[in-house]
Amino acid sequence: MNLNIADTFNKVLSPDRNLENTRRKVFGAMFSFVTPKVPTSPKLIHASPEMIKNLGIKNNEVDSDAFLNIFSGAEVYKNTHPYAMAYAGHQFGNWAGQLGDGRAINLFEVQHNQKRWAVQLKGAGETPYSRQGDGLAVLRSSVREYLCSEAMHHLGVPTTRALSLISSGDNVLRDMLYNGNAAYEKGAIVCRVAPSFIRFGNFELFASRNDTESLKKLTDYTIKHFYPELGTPSKDVYIHFFKAVTDKTLKMIIHWQRVGFVHGVMNTDNMSILGLTIDYGPYGWLEGFDFGWTPNTTDREHKRYRYGNQPNIALWNLLQLANALYPLVEEAKPFETILNYYQKDFETQFLDMMRSKLGLDIKAEGDKQLIKDLEDCLLLSETDMTIFYRLLSNHEKGSVDEGIKTVQAAFYNPEEIRDDKKKKWEVWFNTYDKRLNSESLTDSERQLKMNAINPKYVLRNYMAQLAIDKANEGDYSLIDELFKMLKKPYNNQPENQKWFAKRPEWARHKAGCSMLSCSS
Repeated sequence: MNLNIADTFNKVLSPDRNLENTRRKVFGAMFSFVTPKVPTSPKLIHASPEMIKNLGIKNNEVDSDAFLNIFSGAEVYKNTHPYAMAYAGHQFGNWAGQLGDGRAINLFEVQHNQKRWAVQLKGAGETPYSRQGDGLAVLRSSVREYLCSEAMHHLGVPTTRALSLISSGDNVLRDMLYNGNAAYEKGAIVCRVAPSFIRFGNFELFASRNDTESLKKLTDYTIKHFYPELGTPSKDVYIHFFKAVTDKTLKMIIHWQRVGFVHGVMNTDNMSILGLTIDYGPYGWLEGFDFGWTPNTTDREHKRYRYGNQPNIALWNLLQLANALYPLVEEAKPFETILNYYQKDFETQFLDMMRSKLGLDIKAEGDKQLIKDLEDCLLLSETDMTIFYRLLSNHEKGSVDEGIKTVQAAFYNPEEIRDDKKKKWEVWFNTYDKRLNSESLTDSERQLKMNAINPKYVLRNYMAQLAIDKANEGDYSLIDELFKMLKKPYNNQPENQKWFAKRPEWARHKAGCSMLSCSS
């Protein structure tokens, strides 16, 4: 297997001079060299054909010992030097200090078809940044990350990708619910891929230590390799850099809100400098439409990272990035101007996105109220967001009386839609129908446009859990079934109709199907 290695991060930036793999504070370095732990008996569970092609790997090499050994961490690819990145971050709004890649090890960078890919193993052993952890990952969290990375890409959401899912053959001790009942689980390794895994926290680390030299070196590197269109680094370019990161982050958040995705752990160390969805832990898709829902048990009390708060948290995180970059500019006003525009830009882009979900081409003055009234209706009774918007595309202009019936399958308790609740829905459908009549699109044209923006299939937590349960028994067929289905989330796929359904009642409170912990 011959890869076109084109390492930059660990060649251009400053390494940790201490080569011991011991937990410690690391100063004046962007990363520490570290060798992955050799798994006992690695076995390939699944690999993404698309990412195999993107890295320039031949199809017949996927089943080779070389592929298995390199992407499980059993073997270091020739002339490469794996490493763990140093970064800091705010976790749940509090400064956490140095964090770093605690269970992620970067293998190398590959250049293929004029694209650069950083290749990273998650769950391949401890690093100097592992703190009290072992650097390993369990099968359940690895299945979720592997499937979700690729599912998000095909939904059109900016994201890191996944190349492979490999079982390690080792047992890993985890307290899944953080309730004192630790147990051994099957271990696994996910190979994650992205142009870069640099986070907001990488910049925060050096700013917090007044290490402006390292901060500048990291920022200049990031601009040169990932924002080259901005030009040679200078104070003005640093400001333009922050604006570009802000725009990419906002775009990502709009996509999250569009498909009903909730990240669950929007700490600054989990925010990509490229505006990619990164670090799939206790994530989830809205089952019942609810601004206050979070999939994270750790966030159960304060719900900082709830669905409706994600745009605000992104802004808060961008403020922390601005604070980190400030020493390079030494002027607050340019950053403040960009951050102030974020809110205006969000409102504009969110409104445009919601128009597209409703099949509206023309911009009308009453659209904001139409959307607000719809959200109020969706909260009247538990209503599945994904199913609702998909069924709404079937609405025919002039058939107001059929409106509720058209989306009835989205209601968890249809019998609740009566009296005042029914009247509110009828009023909304009447307004919506009048609004559609001001459009030039035919019903069929509108349906095509709506179905291209509102997915039919998303990776619901109960679906992932079913795949995990089978995988724990050694049956990986459901992983493959879901993987293939989620590659075409906007297609009807009659053969997969069973997955176009509300969360089953048995999954409402089952561990792994409703809320999840950060344990992985």
